[in-house]
Amino acid sequence: MEIAVEFKDVTKKFPQGVKNAVNHVSFQIRAGELVTILGTSGCGKTTLMKMVNRLYEPTSGEIFIFGENIRQKDPVKLRQGIGYVIQQIGLFPHMTVAKNIAVVPEILNWEKESIESRTHELLRMVNLDPEEFCSRYPAQLSGGQQQRVGLARALAADPKIMLLDEPFGAIDAINRGKLQDELLSIHQSSQKTFLFVTHDITEALKLGTRVLIMDQGEIKQFAPPREIVNNPANEYVASLMKSVVEGLEFLK
Repeated sequence: MEIAVEFKDVTKKFPQGVKNAVNHVSFQIRAGELVTILGTSGCGKTTLMKMVNRLYEPTSGEIFIFGENIRQKDPVKLRQGIGYVIQQIGLFPHMTVAKNIAVVPEILNWEKESIESRTHELLRMVNLDPEEFCSRYPAQLSGGQQQRVGLARALAADPKIMLLDEPFGAIDAINRGKLQDELLSIHQSSQKTFLFVTHDITEALKLGTRVLIMDQGEIKQFAPPREIVNNPANEYVASLMKSVVEGLEFLK
């Protein structure tokens, strides 16, 4: 299986930090996986993700995407090939839904017809009717609809890798469950590599092909959900799992 993302002894220390935000981390993510990165606030999970698209540069160590050292790539071109979705969504308020989705394809000089076709395809993929939503503005959308558009925009240029940083954190529980199901469907149909940061244990176990658990900048366990639930690697992981395993029907 092809390796999509690889960290080799990566450390990140911020100038004002006492400890390393990410501390000598090594792991591999296979192409086509949906890896959830789980941990409490300040554990290093978002810092880890932001080093994949060079929003943060590692203090030491090396990061590879499909075998290529990302330090060898222009950061702008690197980011154009990686989808990025955040909790705050970041839609441009003065642009329609269609224009928001078309931002990166237009930068890449796609043909107008290709952009329109891709926009309609993606809106249908995230369960929004193109005829109804293409001409709307972000202020005319619910929070869940805005997040769907954000996901469509991140997928627009057909990136091989998707980074999702707590994308459903501000969504109510009912719509959050629906969005999780839709994300699983999109991942299965696209076969892209997804990295999904969350502090929600249930969400991590539901979505992840494998779950990477972090604490204080270090990886505590990286394994499939059932293995983490049934065979926690240490007391920290065991304590996380203890509070949630009851009632998780999808793991039984």
